[in-house]
Amino acid sequence: MNITKKKKVVEDLRSEDPWRVFRIMAEFVDGFHELSEVGPAVSIFGSARTKRTQVWYKLAERTAQLLVKEGYAVITGAGPGIMEAGNKGTMRAKGMSIGLNIDLPFEQKPNRYVKKLMGFHYFFSRKVMFVKYASAFIIFPGGYGTLDEFFESITLIQTRRMEKFPVVLFGKDYWHGLIEWLKKTVLKAKNIDPEDMNLFKIVDTPEEAVKFIRDFYNTKKKT
Repeated sequence: MNITKKKKVVEDLRSEDPWRVFRIMAEFVDGFHELSEVGPAVSIFGSARTKRTQVWYKLAERTAQLLVKEGYAVITGAGPGIMEAGNKGTMRAKGMSIGLNIDLPFEQKPNRYVKKLMGFHYFFSRKVMFVKYASAFIIFPGGYGTLDEFFESITLIQTRRMEKFPVVLFGKDYWHGLIEWLKKTVLKAKNIDPEDMNLFKIVDTPEEAVKFIRDFYNTKKKT
C-alpha cells in the first residue's frame, strides 16, 4: 500500500469516529434499559475453553443453581465453557439466565442456555454492565479475559470507585500461583497494601462461594 492510500485509510477511519460515539451510546442505553429491572444478580466468569466433561464446568453449573435458590439472576459472557455452565445451571434451576455476548473476529456464538441475550461490539460497555448490575463476581479458572475481569473488579474496589462487593476466586489450586506472586512480589515491593489482599475470597466449593456472598450481605444489613 502506497503512502497516498495509507493516508486515505487513516482519514476514512477518523471520519468514522463521531459515528462510533452513537454506537457506544446505544450500547449503554440498551444495556441500562434491558438490565435495570433484572433484580439482584451475580456475574460468573471463566474460560470459554472449559469442556463439559471437566470438573470446573460441573462446579460452575452447580454454583449457578445455588445462586438461583438464593434469589439471584446469573450474568455471563454468553459463550461456551464456564459461561455456558453458568447459564445452564441457572436455566435448569428456573432462574433468570443472562448473557452479554461480544462481537469477536472468530465469532463467539451465544450458548443455548441464555434467556436474556444482549450483544456488544465494545468490551468496555459490556464490562460496565457486568459490574453495574452484579451483586457479586464469581471467577472460575480462565485466561486473559478472566484475569482482566478479576483485576478490574478489585481495582475498582481498591480505588473506591465502587463500594466493596464480594469477589470470589473459585479453585484454590488454580489460583495459588497468582496469589503467591501477589504476596511475594507485588506486596513485598509495596505496590499494594496488605489489606488489598482481602479484597477477594478464594473458595473450592459452590456452597462456600454462595455462603460467602450470603454472609457478606447479611453482615452489611446489620451495619
